[in-house]
Amino acid sequence: MSSSAMDSLLGLLRIRVKRGVNLAVRDVRSSDPYVVVKMGRQKLKTRVIKKDVNPEWNEDLTLSITDPDIPIMLTVYDHDTFTKDDKMGDVEFSIKRYIEALKMKLESLPSGTIISRVVPTRENCLSEESCIMWTDSKVVQDLCLRLRNVECGEVEIQLQWINLPGSKGL
Repeated sequence: MSSSAMDSLLGLLRIRVKRGVNLAVRDVRSSDPYVVVKMGRQKLKTRVIKKDVNPEWNEDLTLSITDPDIPIMLTVYDHDTFTKDDKMGDVEFSIKRYIEALKMKLESLPSGTIISRVVPTRENCLSEESCIMWTDSKVVQDLCLRLRNVECGEVEIQLQWINLPGSKGL
């Protein structure tokens, strides 16, 4: 990475795509879902899980964060061999609250402490309250996101910050 890119880099955000719940059926009886995460020009994707509307990915995708105000877009697709992959819903979420919690310097807190709670609103796609927690010397946020533009489905993810030596940092 060039030094100018390092200068603007705050750090890395690890998004653990845990699982999908009650995803839409896009093939005959099931779907072959995968997740695409986009932020600015970055685009990452999970592996495809065959014939499962409740897939367990447990896959880590890592974004380089330069501007925490850019929302993260997560889209679920159904993999099709011969035709264009079908969209199975999307969500957009902000990491602003998570970044605020990271800046609090919480090293002395006991593991398992809830730093802040994010309640579901129309804007944030949360299907239930999300807690930002101090766990094992890390700030972690679990999110259960309700997919939009689709009849059903949720995706569970977890956010975790990775400080990079040489980056601007928070």
